[in-house]
Amino acid sequence: SSNNKNTGRGGHSASVRKTTVLDVMRRLTQPDNIMVSANTRSPTSCYISILNIIQGNDVEPTQIHTALQRMRERQSIRFIPWGPASIQVALARKSPFLASTNKVSGFMLANHTSMAELFDRLLGQYDKIRRRNAFLDNYRREPMFKDNLDEFDSARETVQCLVDEYR
Repeated sequence: SSNNKNTGRGGHSASVRKTTVLDVMRRLTQPDNIMVSANTRSPTSCYISILNIIQGNDVEPTQIHTALQRMRERQSIRFIPWGPASIQVALARKSPFLASTNKVSGFMLANHTSMAELFDRLLGQYDKIRRRNAFLDNYRREPMFKDNLDEFDSARETVQCLVDEYR
């Protein structure tokens, strides 16, 4: 028998889930939880830096330290070889205005070398449009682009330099 009074359909508990800081930090790096179409699991790609914001009222700094230690031991995240592993963690209290089924939740903002793929795709799409001179009529009506489209070419070079730096 269960001591839990909050049971829903199928006998599953409807109470708060016991999610650990380590669980949240690991899930934040999983490809399913990343909002950019880039392969962060590629053997040649790695993180440059990470900022995790961990939210929970009962989270202690020691839990964050332990989670970081375990992630380093298991080498679950690959960082750039030419610099130190840069993981910054901020701790925040839960909002009293938003209900959550997890004791701990998180948000990650990261810089990753796989962003080169994203910008590379963007350059490929731009090059196709530029070759066909598609969608450029509206720009040519502007005084800045009346004589030429040098600004576009300059912006393309800047993005190409960014791709080269990521690699």
